[in-house]
Amino acid sequence: MKTSVKELADSRVRVDVDVEASDVDRRLERTARGLGSELRVPGFRKGKVPAAVVMQRVGREAVMEEALREALPEWYERALLDAGITPVGDPKLDVSALPGEGEPLSFSIEVAVRPKGRLGGYRGLEVGKVDVEVPEDAVEAELERMREGFASLRPVERAAAEGDFLLVDYHGVIDGEPFEGGEAHDFLLELGAEGLLEGFDEALTGASAGDEREVEVRFPDEYRPERLAGKDATFKVEVKEVREKQLPDLDDDFAVQASEFDTLDELRADVESKIRRALEQRADDDFRQSAVDAAVAEATVEVPDDVVGARATEMWERVERSLQARGIAPETYLRMQNRSRDELIADARPDAEQALKREAVLAAVADEERIEVSDEELVESLRHTAEEHEGTTPEKLLDRLRSQGRDALLREEMRLRKAADVIADSAKPIPKQQADAREKLWTPEKERGPEGQLWTPEQGEPGR
Repeated sequence: MKTSVKELADSRVRVDVDVEASDVDRRLERTARGLGSELRVPGFRKGKVPAAVVMQRVGREAVMEEALREALPEWYERALLDAGITPVGDPKLDVSALPGEGEPLSFSIEVAVRPKGRLGGYRGLEVGKVDVEVPEDAVEAELERMREGFASLRPVERAAAEGDFLLVDYHGVIDGEPFEGGEAHDFLLELGAEGLLEGFDEALTGASAGDEREVEVRFPDEYRPERLAGKDATFKVEVKEVREKQLPDLDDDFAVQASEFDTLDELRADVESKIRRALEQRADDDFRQSAVDAAVAEATVEVPDDVVGARATEMWERVERSLQARGIAPETYLRMQNRSRDELIADARPDAEQALKREAVLAAVADEERIEVSDEELVESLRHTAEEHEGTTPEKLLDRLRSQGRDALLREEMRLRKAADVIADSAKPIPKQQADAREKLWTPEKERGPEGQLWTPEQGEPGR
């Protein structure tokens, strides 16, 4: 495969691609063999029809069109990797003509890319940083969470109240008929936790052991499985026990039971230390991003609207994939949020624009600082992944990435990370309150243009 890149206006590029004739012919023959497995041709057993016979029967052009439908996504990805292009949004592919026998395939890709930034100052920037303090209630909340983990349930002879647990049998019907999943025995229900359908907790509050209650409920419209969605159901519930949750005393005995410490004071100190480390890590991460954002504010980066829209769409599509991985349909999520897909993408535009500006500035810093990533650094970055997958090594993972042409993506990601290190490591931390107050101050260098936009004297006359 040969590629050449031409820069276009508005952060777009065109990649011209030539796929060698031998690769095209291999794909054509593979597709023909696949089609031949479904053809019945006199004189040949099913699945054994030669590729040449398939192309004669079906037509070379039809087989070629099918081959391109299968191969173009892979060739597109290979072409962008070969050209070192990180796309933003969907590409426009143009296949000018189907190749003849023994001819290469030529096609072009037009796609948006990360914008370029013109750097201002990026070293020694003053950046606000939070002075970490551990709230006392955070320590107590964590100790309470630990107590909850060691709680016990004790049967009581009284009416059930919120926070109690009920041991129940229930049997549900829809239109008088039992349904799959509508029956359970010795089910433990916590009142107030909404562990079952809405209406159960209210109907069973005040019940005692031996009581029988009838509960009328409606399955939510987005309920899964869909066969129950929106249906009305009646459940007969028998309360077998009311159980009260008992928490252990918060004392030295609890510390011994819940940890490796001998006293509650030692446990409390350990909890505080862990919370402090987490808050300090968050403060460091926030400081690092604020430093990059300060460098972005000093730089000039023009991001076309359609590129911002493409990145915002990509961000929502990642959310969709995450939802689907958790078994949640994106349409269900949208109904719960009472928002449309377009509205959520529009909401993401400011974050998308800032993300593109950060990447542009980091790439410019990496170029300015002549940052490189060695093979040793690539191997080290893959060590944790290799440890999670038995039977492989960081070196093998890197070889696999190289064979796929993906090592350049990892190298670029690490290059940008090192650029962020340059900015953050040289930044001067100042109290966060001071930085926030500085942002709010009016200065003579800042004025408002006729449209209300901020401008500075270096930008020229307002409105231009």
